[in-house]
Amino acid sequence: MSRVVVCGSLNIDLALTSVRRPAVGETLLGAQFALSPGGKGLNQAVAAARLGARTAMTGRVGRDPFGRALKAFLRLEGVDAKPVKTDPTAATGVALIQIAGRDNAITVASGANAYFRTADAAPRPRAGDVWLAQAETPLATIARLFTEARRAGARTILNLAPFAPPPASLLLATEILVVNEIELAQASGRRVGAHDPVPRIARACAILRARGPEVVIATLGAQGAVLVDGAGTLVLPAPRARVVDTTGAGDCLCGALAARLAAGDSPRTALRYALAAASCSVERSGAAPSMPRPAAVAARLRKP
Repeated sequence: MSRVVVCGSLNIDLALTSVRRPAVGETLLGAQFALSPGGKGLNQAVAAARLGARTAMTGRVGRDPFGRALKAFLRLEGVDAKPVKTDPTAATGVALIQIAGRDNAITVASGANAYFRTADAAPRPRAGDVWLAQAETPLATIARLFTEARRAGARTILNLAPFAPPPASLLLATEILVVNEIELAQASGRRVGAHDPVPRIARACAILRARGPEVVIATLGAQGAVLVDGAGTLVLPAPRARVVDTTGAGDCLCGALAARLAAGDSPRTALRYALAAASCSVERSGAAPSMPRPAAVAARLRKP
């Protein structure tokens, strides 16, 4: 199996669960609180490692208790955390997650994530690697790393979340682009939603594919996913799940996708597996702690 290298964010998640979100100026009592490891990069690295991929994480944390806790958590999960740099001045990133019903809203204080630079990245890309990144670290840094990765013969996956306008060089160096319906609309400039007809979603994906990626995947929550590549359009439904918390579901999908690509699957086959993994993750609370193991995903794939 090839190596998965995740370059991205590491945060401490502060999750507040309530029956609804408070109105502006309102104080709402009765919420539940949980503190857990998070950040899109860390979540995706944990997902890939739990699903059997040899995984390394590169990014930045602060010189504080949160940073030490995140590196220790990665090590416990079997992720190589040695490449994670400790920033001497910036704090570790923090995400405030407000959960109400089945939905969540997230506010992030990037901290050390904002100072991730190309020179920080270790190990360096090599042939056969699968490099995975998101948009919670500087996209100019990711563009340079992806360009180096493709030249070395590595595969690249960009999860353009949260949305930020990507440099042209980044899209040209991206093999597989993963976006949800909101990011798809923002990146393509087309008005599109998860419940729109497949041809409309596919046309928005094709706009992005024309800018460089060989494969564009639109994740549509409970509606499943649409994949557009050189062979056409693939529509995959989402497996049924008992939804507890959707936080981290997209990260689970991306980590699972990278793990299966590293194992030799095609993007189309890997996406089917990744959707099953994501459906398992929403049945547990939290982000990184909800990432499933291979047995759970295998069982989900066997269900009709």
